Amino acid sequence: MSNTNNGNIIQLEDGWNNVIKQGAIDVLERTLDDGFDTSFEPKEYIRIYTTCYDMCTQRSPYNWSRDLYTRHGETIETYLRNTVLPALQDKTGQGGTILLNELKHRWSNHQIMNKWLKKFFTYLDRYYVKHHSLPTLEQAGLGHFKTEIYQNSKENTTSAIISLVNEEREGEIIDKTLVKSIVELYESMGMGSLDSYTNDLEQPLLDATRAFYGRKREDWITKDSTPDYLIKAEKALGEEKTRVVEYLNPATEPKIRRVVEDEILQKVQMNLLEKEGSGCSVLLANDKTSDLQRMFQLFSRLDSGLQPMANIVEKFITSQGNACIEKRQARLDSGEKDKNDDPEFVKSLIDLQEKYLGVIRETFASHHLFQKALKNSFEEIVNNDVGNFSNAELMSTFCDRILKSGGDKLSESQVEVSLDRIVQLFSFLNDKDLFAEIYRNQLAKRLLNQRSASDDAEKAMIAKLKVQCGTQFTSKMEGMLNDLAVGSEQKSEFDRRMELQQENSLSFGVQVLTTGNWPSYKAPEVALPPQMSKCMDVFKEWHDAKHQNRRLTWVHSLGNATVRATYGKKSYDLQVTTLQAVVLNVFNEGKTCGFAELKSKLNLDDITLKPLMHSLSCGKHKVISKSPASNKIASTDSFSGNAKFSCNMRKIRIPVASVESSHNKNRVEEDRSVAIEAAIVRIMKARKTLSHQQLVAEVLSQLAFFKPQPRVIKKRIEALIDREYLERSTENSQQYNYLA
Repeated sequence: MSNTNNGNIIQLEDGWNNVIKQGAIDVLERTLDDGFDTSFEPKEYIRIYTTCYDMCTQRSPYNWSRDLYTRHGETIETYLRNTVLPALQDKTGQGGTILLNELKHRWSNHQIMNKWLKKFFTYLDRYYVKHHSLPTLEQAGLGHFKTEIYQNSKENTTSAIISLVNEEREGEIIDKTLVKSIVELYESMGMGSLDSYTNDLEQPLLDATRAFYGRKREDWITKDSTPDYLIKAEKALGEEKTRVVEYLNPATEPKIRRVVEDEILQKVQMNLLEKEGSGCSVLLANDKTSDLQRMFQLFSRLDSGLQPMANIVEKFITSQGNACIEKRQARLDSGEKDKNDDPEFVKSLIDLQEKYLGVIRETFASHHLFQKALKNSFEEIVNNDVGNFSNAELMSTFCDRILKSGGDKLSESQVEVSLDRIVQLFSFLNDKDLFAEIYRNQLAKRLLNQRSASDDAEKAMIAKLKVQCGTQFTSKMEGMLNDLAVGSEQKSEFDRRMELQQENSLSFGVQVLTTGNWPSYKAPEVALPPQMSKCMDVFKEWHDAKHQNRRLTWVHSLGNATVRATYGKKSYDLQVTTLQAVVLNVFNEGKTCGFAELKSKLNLDDITLKPLMHSLSCGKHKVISKSPASNKIASTDSFSGNAKFSCNMRKIRIPVASVESSHNKNRVEEDRSVAIEAAIVRIMKARKTLSHQQLVAEVLSQLAFFKPQPRVIKKRIEALIDREYLERSTENSQQYNYLA
């Protein structure tokens, strides 16, 4: 056949029927229906393509571009309507897999037909379609398939897909490749978007998923324990994620995940957490780490899903701490002596904190909600005092046992670990200032009595407290250590001077302390023997020459002495306090002295003298005889050296009971009052005007070392109003104004 260039015109019907339909379309339909591979010889393909080309390039009125574009669409529509749709309708009702396989086959055929028709009518796409802004041949072909096939079969195919998905959820094996190919068909029907997939498949699938897991939830929650339920939930979520990867669109993953999470986790969260015999508290009590980790990971998927779990953890830890407290109370109730040293109780709290710190870190990934739960529970536990001694004092005494010589026998690494743990426990304490006061008193005793096991350990503990509470908290403790370091140099210098002068028969040393760093001590004006007085005068003269602006105050209650005592033919070295040494000196050469006479001679009051006499005459080593014999000191007693005293040891330490408390409660209260008032003034100076509630809240937020009751803050506010730092607003009695 000649083309227009040779002067021959191709008529529409002639070109369509004799070449295009007969040579291309009929062949395509026949081979597709018969299931054979569709291909055209190059010569035949060129003949058909050339005919289409010529029919589209002939001059008007013989340019058949519009007619060919129309007949292209009609051809596809007719084939789909008369051949494909009836075939699909025949398969409907025969089973989901049969229908989907037929659809897959017909969709594949359509793509082949669309491809060849696009090749034959390429010139239409290139010029006519572009010039008239029409859908491309490929788009038009997809549109016809969507209209004729997809719209008429989507309900059945969607139901078939959902049925197969549910079968797989029940453990059956399905043809995933088949499902994936149909899902791709849904995606193609969106013509560049996922609208068809989303509306026609995804949403019904999500609804079916919700219904499926709703039924599973009711079944599991009735039959299974919490761990078993969560294992199934974890498996289901993993399978849904895999299912999306294998044959659904990736955009479905977060949506289907949320549906499953809502159905099998959100709706039964509290049932699972509180389930009798297997809930969160039971898992904690039985240290079920893997089950708790799974619970944490699953509920972390939910919005605010971890808060209820954290609340249960907080309640459980608090109950465990209260059990330790109740155990201590039971021991006291059974008659055990209440004292400020209860290492068993403190150790139980340390072990509890260490255990659940590990649980929070390893099981709950140090999540902030669980860290807060641990903090809240231990703040309640640690600040719940039992007996006459506060937990602050018990904790400080626990430190004292570790740090003093003769206490708990621990290696350096054990001391370090123990101090770290007690400081962690200390961080939950409200009365940190009370702990500091007690600790400072005990530190002073260790240092002055040379009972500290290790200077490095003392410094390490102070450094840990400094990190926890700041420089202000530890400044006096650091000053105490510094005094001893400086005093050591002064002592060496004074000792060299004494060696050169050799004026005194006594071996004599002085420790100079800075008043502000150390606790306040009683300083009785005891009448010293001449030898002691002379030593003091020599040191004072030397000290005043070096430090003209410093004033010495002698605190004999802190001093110690070694007294050589001879009983019969045997001599002993008695290690005593300075005051005990002064008392022993009175009984030289077998003298007898009554209590009243002794009191007058030494210039000491009953409160100071009675413990001294009790230690010498009623203790383990009775170096003084008392008449009448008893275990109590009376003002009518008389005393003399015990000629019958004998002991296997040469060196004998004679302790004396302390008459001072571990801390000065009045001083602690005074310091707190000053801190509260300073905070109030600082806040009001910056804010000028504040309501009562706002001021109390800000004061509480600024006080780091203790937590006063609001009534205490109110009392300090009243005191500042009386002293004209603040005034009440004339318009509102609950409002305060700062007075410059």
